[in-house]
Amino acid sequence: MNKSTRIVLTTLAFSLSAAVAMPKDVSIPFADHGGIRDWEANRDIGIWVQDTHRRWYYAKFLGPCHELRFAEGVGFVTGPGGTLDKFSSLRVRGGERCVFTTFDASTGPPLKQRKAKPAPAVTAESPQTTTSQEPAPVK
Repeated sequence: MNKSTRIVLTTLAFSLSAAVAMPKDVSIPFADHGGIRDWEANRDIGIWVQDTHRRWYYAKFLGPCHELRFAEGVGFVTGPGGTLDKFSSLRVRGGERCVFTTFDASTGPPLKQRKAKPAPAVTAESPQTTTSQEPAPVK
C-alpha cells in the first residue's frame, strides 16, 4: 500500500468516526411564538417538550428543579432568536430557574400504566355456578 492510499484511508476513517461521534444539535424554532405544544416533567431531573409538529425532545437539567414537580405551568427562556435548545432554560413558579445541560430528540414520555382489576381466578376447587335463562320448574 503506497503512501497516498494510506492517507486517503486514514482521512476517510477519521471523517466517518467524526460523523458518528458528533450528534446533531436539535432545537425548536419559534418556541417563543407558539412553537411548543406540550410538556411533561420527569420528576426534577428533566423535561419532555413537544413541538407543534408533535415531535418530542428531552432536556436534562444542570441540577434538580425542585418546584417543577408541582408546577401547572412553566416559562421557557429562549435565546434572542426564540429557539429552544441546549442553551435554554425554564422558570417555574417562585422564580426558580432550571438550566438545560442537554436537549435531544426523544420518543416522548413513557406511557402511563393503567391499573387493571385482576379477573377472578377460577380453580378446580371453586364451584362454578351457571345461570339458566329458563325459569325453574314449579312443583
